[in-house]
Amino acid sequence: MQNPIIVALDVPSPEAAVKLAEQVAPLIGAFKIGGELFTAAGPDIVRRIRGTGAAVFLDLKFHDIPNTVAKAVASAVRLDVQMLTVHTFGGGEMLRAAEKSAQETARGLGRPAPLVLGVTVLTSHDAGTLSEIGCAPDVAGQVARLASLAVGAGLCGLVCSPLELRLLRQTVPARVQLVTPGIRTGAEKADDQKRTLSPQEALAAGANWLVIGRPIYGAAQPREAAERILASLDCA
Repeated sequence: MQNPIIVALDVPSPEAAVKLAEQVAPLIGAFKIGGELFTAAGPDIVRRIRGTGAAVFLDLKFHDIPNTVAKAVASAVRLDVQMLTVHTFGGGEMLRAAEKSAQETARGLGRPAPLVLGVTVLTSHDAGTLSEIGCAPDVAGQVARLASLAVGAGLCGLVCSPLELRLLRQTVPARVQLVTPGIRTGAEKADDQKRTLSPQEALAAGANWLVIGRPIYGAAQPREAAERILASLDCA
């Protein structure tokens, strides 16, 4: 079994990110670079993390007109990331443009294309949030609809909350990889994630990858926290 742990580098500075990466790199499958870190440190942080030999998941949730997203995806591929996100709310044309750009840019560089992941409904959202933005207050229905749109557009991966894993495993092809944030061990304080599961529960429900942030970067000893989580998954 592959190591499914993606550690979220949701820290405010490149120095903190590199320090954390050096501590836990041997124990994880990839690192996620999101909006906070990328805005603070720029593309160079991707290069620095890739320089450690670790895989990078660039989580910027591209959502714009198709041409702009295609160009952004091409830039991400040139940075040599292994996963990246686009928001499924952008629609089918945008999603197709993103996947086509990833494939063509990677082919031109002679490297494997990254996994383009469609973000469905954020794990901080619930029925109330969907109503607030004018959508039907049906989280599962919205996730299923957006997942179908993404797969139909050619994407081979999705980001979803742990609570929609079983639903998607029943409705999308087995080849589609599911990446799951909202992973909690039970030892953390309550936060803005509303739809969560433990690492073991998420894998059992069909996740391929687990995005784990606060339980590792917020721990007093991040390496020990990563070791405990990896040991609990039986994939060391």
